[in-house]
Parts: sequence; structure tokens; C-alpha cells
Amino acid sequence: MVLHRVTGSIEHRIFREIVEYIQPGDILVANQSRVIPARLYGHKIPTGGKVELLLLCRRGEKAWEALVKGKKVKEGTRLWVGKGKEGVEGVVLNITEAGTRLIEFERAIEPLIREIGTIPLPPYIHRPLSDPERYQTVFGRVEGSVAAPTAGLHFTPELMRCIEDKGAKFLFVTLHIGLDTFKPVKEENVEEHKMHSEYCELDEKVAEEINQARREGRRIIAVGTTSVRVLETAASEEGVRPFKGQTDLFIYPGYRFKVVDALITNFHLPRSTLIMLVSAFAGKDLIMRAYQEAIKLRYRFYSFGDAMLIL
Repeated sequence: MVLHRVTGSIEHRIFREIVEYIQPGDILVANQSRVIPARLYGHKIPTGGKVELLLLCRRGEKAWEALVKGKKVKEGTRLWVGKGKEGVEGVVLNITEAGTRLIEFERAIEPLIREIGTIPLPPYIHRPLSDPERYQTVFGRVEGSVAAPTAGLHFTPELMRCIEDKGAKFLFVTLHIGLDTFKPVKEENVEEHKMHSEYCELDEKVAEEINQARREGRRIIAVGTTSVRVLETAASEEGVRPFKGQTDLFIYPGYRFKVVDALITNFHLPRSTLIMLVSAFAGKDLIMRAYQEAIKLRYRFYSFGDAMLIL
């Protein structure tokens, strides 16, 4: 689906035809984060009660913030997670305001997670993928997310070459997707919603190229809402600056965009921070009209769903 913000018109195209909307000099900014095998299974020590962990964010050399399923997993609870003889012990240091657990493991868990963890697919995908790489983007190269930056799943190497042949360029930023992918907005006043912070990076070379493009009046096209959040986090009065650290930027209607000129995104869950971001970018009325049309025409929603180009 193609949305034109100025005219309010809506077109229906095949994703590969996005090349027709690309102009020479355009910059497409994509999130290069890869999904890690962040879902772990184990038990409490010494009771043996089953637990399931979803690693969200590294919080130290051996510590992770995690969502934990299991009965009475309170501060001080000792856990063992793993498969067969492979595993690691950890202890719950505290429970955060968001209800997640800060867990310190006996050693760094990263070398183990490929052996003991599984890719955390969204709950509406009910069976394992035949090829886990289907839940990775073709440009994903920096491990750290618990969910895929799904707008990037539409791109193939061949399509990227076609876009570059038009004179456009891909640049890459990193945002490791965490809790807010799963957390709906429950507050009636959206300003009271607290965003969970996520780690992101935008390096100096990317900042320079984006600033040069903006000075020359060339478009910055964000591939996905995560790329939008990185770009807008790194924005300043002087332009885009290099950034490395946590972001809790919450974009909702009324927000004034500083960098992004166009957006490629999927169709999102109601009451999510993602649908609020696209409503801020395109206008709530246009987004609601587009979603109604998508439902009528049986567009596919969510991770492996269809895409929207907002111009």
C-alpha cells in the first residue's frame, strides 16, 4: 500500500514496485540488528519449578533484563537454564517497575545462547519456521534483538540492487528491539505511557551522509519504525549527530519529525506504540482510513504481513 500524505490518496502495488517511487539521491536507512536466540527454558533451584525466559537487554557483563514466565520468580530466586547438560545458573537480582527481572548469570551467557536458546517468534506464529533465517533481514549483521525489524523482511539482495541502480543508497543503523514490541499502551492518556529503553547506534559516517543529503534536499526514507526512532533520537538543532546508547523516545501524534521524509512499515497491532508512530507521521485519520481499506482488501498484518510506503 502506498499512502500520499499531501493528497491523502492510497495506491495498491506489489512491494517490488517500490523501485518506481525511489528517486536518485534518496537515502534509505535500515536497522541492521539481528534477532538472537533469546528464549530460554529451565527451572528454579532447588524446587525444579519450570521457568521460561525472554532475554530483553544486556545490563552488564553477566546480567540481562528478561521477561520471566513461572510461579513465584521473586528477588533472590536461583535459576538454571539450558538444554541437556549445557546450561548456566543465574539469580534474580531485582524486579523492575515494568515487571521484568534483572538476572545475573554465573558467567557471560552469549557464548551459550546459540546452543540453549531459540528464536522468540511472535505469539501469533504457532509453529517453528523451517528456516530460522526467514525471521532475519538480509542486512541484519549486529546481534541483539528479540524481534525482527519486520519492514526489512521485504527486501532481497536483488531488490536492493535495483534500488541502488536508481541512484539511491542504503545506510544502516542499529536498534536492538526489546520489550515495547510486546507491550501495548494501556494508559488513556498516551503521555503517561513509559517506553522501555532500547539500545541504539548511529555512527559518524552515517550521520555525515544523512546531513549532506538533507543539505542537498534529498529524501531520507526510514525502513521501519525502529530506524525512525534511531534517526529522531540522534536529531539535534545542528542536524543528525552520532549516537550510541539507550533511547526511550516515544513518538505519538503531535510529534514534529526532524529527519524522516518517508517511511516503509508493516501494519501494526492496535494500541501499540508502533501504530501511534505511523499515525504521528501520516496523520491519524489517513492511517485509520488506510487500515480500514487494508482490512477490506485482506492485507496481511504483523511480522510476515504486507507493507506500507508513506510518502
